Amino acid sequence: MTIFYNADRPLHYLERGRGEALLLIHGLGSSGADWALQVRALEGRFRVIVPDLPGCGHSRPLLGDCSIPKFAASLWALLDHLEIKQSNILGFSLGGAVALEMALQRPESVPRLALINSLSSYRLDTWRMWFEARLPSLLIYLFGMRLVGWLCAARMFPNPWQRALRERAATVVSAASAENYLNIIGALVRWTATDRLKRLRSRILMIAAEFDLTPMAQKRALALELGAAMVVVKGSRHGTPFDAVEATNSSVFAMFTDQSLPPADRMVCDEPQPMQPLEFAGSLAEQHALGP
Repeated sequence: MTIFYNADRPLHYLERGRGEALLLIHGLGSSGADWALQVRALEGRFRVIVPDLPGCGHSRPLLGDCSIPKFAASLWALLDHLEIKQSNILGFSLGGAVALEMALQRPESVPRLALINSLSSYRLDTWRMWFEARLPSLLIYLFGMRLVGWLCAARMFPNPWQRALRERAATVVSAASAENYLNIIGALVRWTATDRLKRLRSRILMIAAEFDLTPMAQKRALALELGAAMVVVKGSRHGTPFDAVEATNSSVFAMFTDQSLPPADRMVCDEPQPMQPLEFAGSLAEQHALGP
C-alpha cells in the first residue's frame, strides 16, 4: 500500500501489475479492498490502481465540502502523480459516479469506461430515489452505523449461502465513519451528469444487476444515450462484483481488451457455495487477499 498526499491529505492506494492503466473505484461505505476478486483477474494484463476514496478506508476526507467532482479531481491528481496520462476506469455504484465524472473532466484521457450498477444522476427526482437516500440517513441518526451496515448487507446478500458475503459487508459498512458516510450520500444526491454526457469520448460498458436498487429502465435509457454496451446479470443484486464474480470479471476483461462480450447465458449470479469465510481484506493496509 502507498500513500499519495493530495493537498496535504493522505490518499491510500494499491498498485498491482503492468500494462495499460486501469483505475478501480469502490462503492459507498467501503474501500479499495472491495476489488480483491477483480484485481486477481486483471493484474496479469493491466497496471491496476486501487485507491481508497477520500473519507473511505485509510484515506482522509477532503478539506471543505465533499463532492463528486472533488473526488474525481483527487483521483486525477493521483494519476498525474503516477505520470499516467490515460487510464481505463471501472467504477461500482458510488465509484461509477466518480468514474463518469472523471471521464467528463478529461474526456480524451479515458479510452474505456465501465460502470457497475451506476447512474448519471442521483438527484431525488422520484420517491424511490428519495427513499433510498433518506432512509439510511434517518437510520444512522437514530441507531448508528451498525444497524445500517447489517440492513445494507441483508439487502445485497439475502440468500443463506451468501452468509460470508453478508457478514463481510456488514462488518465493513458498520466500521465506516457515520459523518463521512452521510457526507458522501449528500454529495451523491447533489450530483448529476445528465446535461454533460455528450462530452464523453470513452467506449463504455454498463453492467446492471437484475435486482439492483435502482430501476433497470433507467440504466437501459442511460446505456442507449451513451451508446454503451450493456450486460444484465441475472439473479444479482446490488453487490454484483461479489455475488457474480465470473460474470463481472469476464465482461470487464473483454471490455478492456477490446474483445467480444461473453454471451448472455454466462451473465448470471454465482452458484451457491458452501458457507465458509472469505479471504477479503478490511483495508488496503491488510490486502492479504491480493498478496503481500
